[in-house]
Amino acid sequence: MAALFRGSRNLLLRWNKHVDFAFASTRSMASKTPVGFIGLGNMGTPMAKNLLRNGYPVIATDVFPESCKELQDTGAQVVDSPADVAEKADRIITMLPSSPNVIEVYTGPNGILKKVKKGTLLIDSSTIDPAVSREMAVAAEKMGAVFMDAPVSGGVGAASMAKLTFMVGGVEEEYNAAQELLTCMGANVVYCGQVGTGQTGFGPQAAGEDPQYVLRSLLVQRHVQPCPRSDGGSPLCQQLPGRLWNHTNGQGSWFGPKHCYQH
Repeated sequence: MAALFRGSRNLLLRWNKHVDFAFASTRSMASKTPVGFIGLGNMGTPMAKNLLRNGYPVIATDVFPESCKELQDTGAQVVDSPADVAEKADRIITMLPSSPNVIEVYTGPNGILKKVKKGTLLIDSSTIDPAVSREMAVAAEKMGAVFMDAPVSGGVGAASMAKLTFMVGGVEEEYNAAQELLTCMGANVVYCGQVGTGQTGFGPQAAGEDPQYVLRSLLVQRHVQPCPRSDGGSPLCQQLPGRLWNHTNGQGSWFGPKHCYQH
């Protein structure tokens, strides 16, 4: 149902494919509704640039002016807050370092959900606690929006070359709408199941395993030994090399002294 709200905006524009080829470049940009992007760190900036390269107008925000300026110079519109992004775009991607960052960007005083429009598709590519993804999905649903988790595998180089892998969790009926955008930024987009399974599928994928196979294996097990998060026993809760914040790949930082939402 939510897709109808977004799809209706594009319906009248699709006839443009029959217009004279001389207007192709202008048509490409005009026929695609704006995409919001929040979190312009080492990963987020090249991801947003790839959306621009594919003809999507991008409305972005970040607390670091230099990151905003770089993207603005390539054609993006920059606004002041996540709420401002939500006011102008009905498809929004977030790329943030941690669970608290995601909670703040979505539900904070100037968060997305303060001004989100009914039918908006929210795609979070942050690597966070699956429980937080589910919490954000519930909050978004109350506002008439749809939340999907889509964490990525691949570093800055893969982000620049649009070679990332996305593990997607959320309403299956919205998967195609999410895939349309994610394929602009990645080479592989894998649907894992309901909200939160993108996060749980990320661990096996990063370890070289087929996430769908691993998820199916977990589902058929009738007894799973509980592993408290505090002792680090759960393989789904363990950090993977290369995903540590302030690592040399430098996904950036969030909150603390600078209150940044970069990834």
